[in-house]
Amino acid sequence: MIAQRPSSVWPTLGAALLVVAGGALLWLPLHTQHALDDWEKELRGTGTPATAKVYDRVTKSGGNRTSASTTMYFRYELAGRTYEQEVGCVEVCRWPGDEVRIWVNPDDPGDFVTDFDQLSGHRGRIQGGLGVVGFGILVVAVPLLLSRIPFDRWFPRRTPPRRSSARIEGNGRFTSRSKHKRSSRR
Repeated sequence: MIAQRPSSVWPTLGAALLVVAGGALLWLPLHTQHALDDWEKELRGTGTPATAKVYDRVTKSGGNRTSASTTMYFRYELAGRTYEQEVGCVEVCRWPGDEVRIWVNPDDPGDFVTDFDQLSGHRGRIQGGLGVVGFGILVVAVPLLLSRIPFDRWFPRRTPPRRSSARIEGNGRFTSRSKHKRSSRR
């Protein structure tokens, strides 16, 4: 009989903490997207309407990404001042010279939502990156945590029934087990 070493609780606790951290990082972009959707609706209701003009559009090569990213640059006037702001091309990308209806936050004139539901700036990029990191942590931590759970103790394996080692009587022919009584032919 081989003596098993008692397993330490620290690796199990560490794996559980990794699962919690990975889950939190994966949840962050989802929560951020819901908050941005709510802010977009609020800006449409309480923001100051204005018209912005696309004055530039820049596409940068992918770098370490697989696709290029395009950014539109807007110019608009509010209360006699001219503002410039960028908007990432996500679903809609307008050309220079196009006019876009926007609703501007009265407390922060650099914050607005467009008529095609895009918020100013590049919001949520960091949270998206953290979500990818969280997914990677979960891919490693969940199997690690599952390997630390003593399933054998909780759900013991069935042992196959033992064959009897009794001697065969008679002429030494093989006889099979049966739940039916054997009729004797003598």
